This record gives sequence, structure tokens and C-alpha cells, in this order.
Amino acid sequence: MSSPASRPVPPAAANLLNLRGAVDLSSLKQRPAAPSPSPSAAPPALDGPAGTPAAGAPGGPGNGPELRVDVTEQNFQQLVELSAQVPVVFALWAPYSPESAAALEVLDRVVAGYGGRLVLGAADIEAFPQLAQAFQVQAVPTAVAVLKGQPVPLFQGHAEEEQVRSLFDELLKVAAANGVTGSLNAGDGGEPEEAPLPPLHQAAYDAIEAGDYESAAEAYRQALNEMPSDHEAKAGLAQVELMARLQVVSAQDSEAVRALAANEPDNIEAQLGVADLDVAGGHVDDGLNRVVAFIGRNFGPERETARVRLLELFDVVGASDERVAKARQALARVLF
Repeated sequence: MSSPASRPVPPAAANLLNLRGAVDLSSLKQRPAAPSPSPSAAPPALDGPAGTPAAGAPGGPGNGPELRVDVTEQNFQQLVELSAQVPVVFALWAPYSPESAAALEVLDRVVAGYGGRLVLGAADIEAFPQLAQAFQVQAVPTAVAVLKGQPVPLFQGHAEEEQVRSLFDELLKVAAANGVTGSLNAGDGGEPEEAPLPPLHQAAYDAIEAGDYESAAEAYRQALNEMPSDHEAKAGLAQVELMARLQVVSAQDSEAVRALAANEPDNIEAQLGVADLDVAGGHVDDGLNRVVAFIGRNFGPERETARVRLLELFDVVGASDERVAKARQALARVLF
């Protein structure tokens, strides 16, 4: 496998994983136990307590739950189940990859800084090749989060610490939107702690959990009416509206709308539909650039409709994302 430049995918799009495109991890649940990897295949050693490899899963015997775990066939399902409480970040690495050690160091350091709200699972793909197949890994190192048993692609190859921290911040927002708000207290091994949420945000999260995106959107709108500066509510509203739009789109519908958009570049419904699919699928630049290009070619009401949708997609991806910054600059050029 090669080690390409990092290709981060905005976790905000992962809200849709319960609808389509999720990797099937069920085939890994009942596999016979594999022999433990040899000491030579252990993950690269890290300095400090946070970097000490742990053979078991969080919450096991010891001085409290570990925040870094060596992933094996024996403990994999336990980690997947833990993802219903806290996001589990799987770092897939290989001894032959020189970038793996650096990636694990960054991931271990960043995860440790979240105080138990994330767990890191280090998986040697040579010792556990089925996991690489299940996650459809094309290169190492690769980082994939799991929320409620569903994978959320993060990045492949090298990633700077600041970039990883930004991805994890977005990941925790997605986790909260899906009701995953636990925290493992590594100091005393206490039970996961629920983070307090404003009532309307909690109502929105509960509605998302039930698949009622209309009610979730209404809760976020009410929160914005009460506090227009509520950025979390604004981002949440954009996300659930995207989820609602794509909830009814089948794979066949997706192919049809892409074909229509290719044949009719000025069909606003087709262009916005493909932009939704691209952003939700992690092709953020493609989705945003598509809408910017439409705005540049068109005028009148359709142009304003596209502009408003683009601003909503900015909220989905995250205002601090560099791809949003580039798209804003491109939008300014076509508007002015």
C-alpha cells in the first residue's frame, strides 16, 4: 500500500451513515480468535502514560479505562459496542509504513487531550487484515472513527496535529447529534458521563435519534429564534436539513440525478442534488465548487436559491474548514 497525502472527510457528512453507504462490520463479529501478534508487530512505542499500549478494551481491569487500545479480533466487537458511548478512532497502521509511527504519535497525543471523550484503537493491518478489508483501506496510515457501530472516514496518510484536532472537534459534534455524548474518566474508571445540553438541542438530538428530521429542524429553528447567535443550532439545522433531503434518495435516484446534472448544467434541482450527495459523501470541494459554478452561470431567483443553499452547506462542513474558506473566496469572485 502507498501512503498518499491526507484526504480528510468532514465528519459532519457522517450523519448520513445510518442511511446509506455504511461499511458492514458484522462479518468481523464472529470470526475465530486469532493468535496475538508477535512483539515485533507491536505498534510504535510512544512516550508517556497516554502512549502505553493496552491489550484490552477500555473499561477493563486496571487503574481505569485505557484511552489507547491495541485492536485484535478478540476485542474488536467490544470496541464497536463502546462506540455507542464514545467515538472510537481506529488507526490502521503497518510495520512497513514509516508514516505509521508519526500518525500514531499525533493521534495518541490528540486523543489524550479530549479527556476520555474519544478512544484510540491501534490496528496492525498485517495482524488483522480483515479490518483493513472491512474499512476498505487503500493506504496506511488510515484513521476511521466508529459511531454507534458505523464508520466515519477521517484521513489517509500524513495529517498535522491541528488538522486532526479540527476533525475530532467536528466528529464530536456529529457524535452529539447522534446521541453519543459519553466520556470515559481515565482517572477513576467511572461510568460515561453525559454532557449537559440545552433543552432545545436535546430535543433536536432526540428527534434525530428517532429519525424525525423535521422535528429536529423545528427544535433548532426555535433555538435560533431565541438566540440568533447560536452557532451550534445553525450548524445542526443545516445538517438535519441535508439529512432530510437525502433520506428519500435511493442509490438509483443518485445515479439519475448525477446523469441529469451532467446533461443539464443549468438545472438547479439537479445541480443542488448532486452537491448534497458530494458533500455527504466526503467530496466537499466538488460539491461546493459545483454550486459556485452554477451561481456564476446564472442570474435571478435561481442564483439566490443556489447562494442560500451554498451557505447552508458551509454550515454543514464547518466555517473553519479551509475548503469552505476557498469556496467563499470563489463565491465572492463570481458575485462581485
